[in-house]
Amino acid sequence: MARPPAEELTDRELEVMHAVWDRQADGDAGGGEVTVAEVRDALAADGRDLAHTTVATLVSILHRKGFLDRTDDRRPHRYRAARGFEEVSRSLVGELVRKVFGGSREALLARLVDDRLTAAERDLLEGVLRENRNGTTDDA
Repeated sequence: MARPPAEELTDRELEVMHAVWDRQADGDAGGGEVTVAEVRDALAADGRDLAHTTVATLVSILHRKGFLDRTDDRRPHRYRAARGFEEVSRSLVGELVRKVFGGSREALLARLVDDRLTAAERDLLEGVLRENRNGTTDDA
């Protein structure tokens, strides 16, 4: 009996999603829509030279999982992200907190600052804390 497909993203699937998100962020003429060939070219430009068939399979899987939408039925098919970076990254971080840190965000934060922070990292963290100070509660 075949096991059901995993809903989580594999490392390669996440690489494909980054290529799609980057294309959308660039505001290209295609309105953030990509073909398999364009994704393959973007991955190759980043040093990840995969076969066209491999990228096509990954795109198909991402479409089936609901991470990509096919925008039309003409060939070559064009795809756009169905789930944005913010949504996916929030989900992945939540999964990390549950699986690795037993649901404790405090444990994750302690681990992140366990090593010495650079001045830039400390400034960023202090800025985030200042921005969020008014919108949080002790039991959040």
